[in-house]
Amino acid sequence: MEKQVEGCTGLSPLGGALSDARARVPLLCVAMLLALALWLVGCGNSSGTGSSSTLPESTDTTKEATGTTIPPETVPPELADRELELVQLMAEGSFSQVVLSFDETMAAALPAAKLAEVWQALEQQTGGFVEPSGVRMETAGGYRPVIVTGLFGEAKIDIRIVFDDQDRVAGLFFKPSETAYVSPSYVDPAAFTESEIAVENGEIRLPATLSVPLGGGPFPAVVLVHGSGPNDRDETFGPNKPFRDLAQGLATAGIVVLRYDKRTFVYGQEADFSVPTVKEETVDDALAAFALLRGVQDVDLSRTFILGHSLGGMLMPRIAVEAPQAAGFVLLAAVARPLEDLILAQNRYLLSLDPGRNSDSEAESGLAELEKQVQKVKDPGLAADTPAVELPLGIPAAYWLDLRGYEPATAAKAIDQPLLVAQGGRDYQVTEQDFEMWRDALSDRADVTFAFYPELNHLFVEGEGVSRPSEYLVEGHVAEGVVEDISAFVSTAVR
Repeated sequence: MEKQVEGCTGLSPLGGALSDARARVPLLCVAMLLALALWLVGCGNSSGTGSSSTLPESTDTTKEATGTTIPPETVPPELADRELELVQLMAEGSFSQVVLSFDETMAAALPAAKLAEVWQALEQQTGGFVEPSGVRMETAGGYRPVIVTGLFGEAKIDIRIVFDDQDRVAGLFFKPSETAYVSPSYVDPAAFTESEIAVENGEIRLPATLSVPLGGGPFPAVVLVHGSGPNDRDETFGPNKPFRDLAQGLATAGIVVLRYDKRTFVYGQEADFSVPTVKEETVDDALAAFALLRGVQDVDLSRTFILGHSLGGMLMPRIAVEAPQAAGFVLLAAVARPLEDLILAQNRYLLSLDPGRNSDSEAESGLAELEKQVQKVKDPGLAADTPAVELPLGIPAAYWLDLRGYEPATAAKAIDQPLLVAQGGRDYQVTEQDFEMWRDALSDRADVTFAFYPELNHLFVEGEGVSRPSEYLVEGHVAEGVVEDISAFVSTAVR
């Protein structure tokens, strides 16, 4: 059965993005998606060290320096002025002047040319720097992070400059500004309660939120499985929290929802996976969460479902094999192609948004290198000891070997429970091509529902025009129609 949903009205029925390569977490975004990254550079011996990167997710080697927030009015004027001066110099293109303020580690890690590349990519993907807006400060073990919220087109980016005790720049961060979450109109907070619990899987303990409708059960129930990267339970992406939208929207509709922090979010680079594969990254914890959900009071055990977004959807056939008790599965923007092909396609798409960069020698060489890395993944000679640096995004060979030969859409044919496959038409990360692959493989099944939303992006947020990374930095919500269709599927699916 198929639905073509125009916009977000009528009948209607969800991601990462970037990853920490050191935590051995792959990502489904692109290597050039700078605007959505948290760039962490230098920082000496502070709690935030790392290296500048063109990865779409952070490549931090330590955690970002944080501490006690100091009220804006008490920020030392000389530091506030210094921060604003450095931001203005970057906006003017005076990167050599900025680097003069760096300590030795920073200067080596982020020379002027690299800083220019990062800043220019940020402006290209966010609409350009407009003006600073607000200054605040934190204290962190002798270091003094000063944060300016910069207005870039429609996006707000926190520019965090970490000063040492000699007023030298020891760290530089760019991060989408977070705003106070406001529930979408389709959420009724009075219709459900939320409680904090934890998903436990051996030594792994993942903080989680359980949303339970008020009134008499038993209720149908869903567990939410993230996309790639170190996602929190809300799949927070700048000001957007698609999993919170989904959880509270479905709870309003009378469905129990469990969402949890991903192990790479909780443990970061401390996560020590002996074999860094999707089994450890996603499958094992999804199954542990599903088992926990089925133990919740008032859950109807005959109507428990698993929903996967992006990478989570791609892996649903592998999850389904281990979850025969599930009544059905929801695949939102699910990858159907080989992961390495998807990464390459994403990079090509982003370059197409800026035709001028197609002739840029650095951009061309970067794409050529990625193509070379993709071919190495496909090479029958790929071995477990192949250096990760030779592979896409620095993801270890064991990860690629685990995915070798895995065809998600074909594997889904073995699932005997009902499926909902949903796709946004403005999604450049996982595209209509993937959706068609799912449809081609499963269209002969009466218990599979296909839903296509022309105006929705990878986060299932409505937009218009050419899809760009910068739109992820603009506050939005999962379209109401998506929540309605998931609710209808969960409420009516018959195994």
